[in-house]
Amino acid sequence: MADLCRRNGLSDLFPETVCDAGAVGFLLATLPRGQGPVLWVQDRVSAREAGVPYLTEMQSGVPLLRVQVGRAADVLQAMEDGLGCGALAAVVGEIWGDPPALSFTATKRLALRADSNALPCWLVRRAGAPNLSAARNRWRVTSAPSAAHPDDAKAPGAPRWHVGLFRSRQAKPGDWMVSYDRAAHCLDFSATSGDGALAEMGRAAGERAAG
Repeated sequence: MADLCRRNGLSDLFPETVCDAGAVGFLLATLPRGQGPVLWVQDRVSAREAGVPYLTEMQSGVPLLRVQVGRAADVLQAMEDGLGCGALAAVVGEIWGDPPALSFTATKRLALRADSNALPCWLVRRAGAPNLSAARNRWRVTSAPSAAHPDDAKAPGAPRWHVGLFRSRQAKPGDWMVSYDRAAHCLDFSATSGDGALAEMGRAAGERAAG
């Protein structure tokens, strides 16, 4: 599953609650390192209600180019323009709610542009319904307590999220507990349902991503 998160093409991401920062943390953990800057576009309401992403290049190796616009239509246009730029490593857009501009046709345009230029593209949907979309993969993410710190029981360890893949053209849907190794830039998927096959698939995906 870790490699699925990093594939090219359009993916939808739905935070479990509108102001849960876990979804953005999970997304930041999937972004490619050392391949150029990432374009991150927000509409005004998303920036006001959920805040802006913050990630220094020195800490992460992922430089962000932030753009804030007023309308969902402007987010979609900026994303489409960004997907035509060969200097970018990925494109992310945040749209609040279910504006008319966010139609199936609009997502199809993003998907085709992302596929033709071999770029990962994420659309973060806060307070939005999972209506029709051309996204290859559609995720729900909820913050979870961090893992235990290996050296200090009172300190937070690796960040973790409850992650659900509820629709996909590339993999079987499922639910996992996901942790992130910052040093290795590796996501580790473990099943939350008690399904041993899912747990084994998650471990194998984590090993492939780390390798």
